Amino acid sequence: MPRKQPSGPSAQTQLRVGRLTKAHGLKGGLKLELFTDDPDRRFTKGAEFALQVPEESPWHGKRLTLSELRWYNNQPVGFFDDVTDRTAAESLVKAILWVDQTPDEPAEDDAWYDHQLVGLDVVRDGHKIGVVDRLEHLPAQDLLVVRVGTAEVLVPFVRAIVPTVDIAAGRVIVTPPMGLFEEIPDDDPAPAPTEAAENEGSTSAGAAGSQPAKPDAAPTSTD
Repeated sequence: MPRKQPSGPSAQTQLRVGRLTKAHGLKGGLKLELFTDDPDRRFTKGAEFALQVPEESPWHGKRLTLSELRWYNNQPVGFFDDVTDRTAAESLVKAILWVDQTPDEPAEDDAWYDHQLVGLDVVRDGHKIGVVDRLEHLPAQDLLVVRVGTAEVLVPFVRAIVPTVDIAAGRVIVTPPMGLFEEIPDDDPAPAPTEAAENEGSTSAGAAGSQPAKPDAAPTSTD
């Protein structure tokens, strides 16, 4: 699911379209993870990308210009101006690519602005369980930060867990794995002690007198 994120109060917005995952070859190529359903539209020769990189990166605040997109065994590989060798390519690994987009540009399917998602009810099995507080855009995936009472729950924004986003109805429907929103119950709760066991425990305690119980020995670390 690609996501759109406002870049500020202006009409210009940005759309996250890909992530650079690995250097390819010796001439500056970079393998791409695509976050767009329309790579032919987004990755044309001369396309410019804003970079999301750590502040200490030499690429912080810079932009990349695509010189060519090639496909190797169904894997997209990008070549960019000023990235001419493997060393330069490796310095860009994990960078996220954003493109500028104007409001009148046709939107992609299954793409939303952050402000459209913030405040939506989070519904599971027909019941509201929280509210979308914000989004976190991480290199691997987006996360919905869901406010549940005073707690926050991080929900991977993937179709398997968030199958439905209904802006008109003001809700997202989630199908989270067990334990994401609550503690996982024990499959085999400890059985209640029998009367015989209680009597046996009482007898043993009397025989032991008032000696304090000793904890089990701590396991030895193998690290």
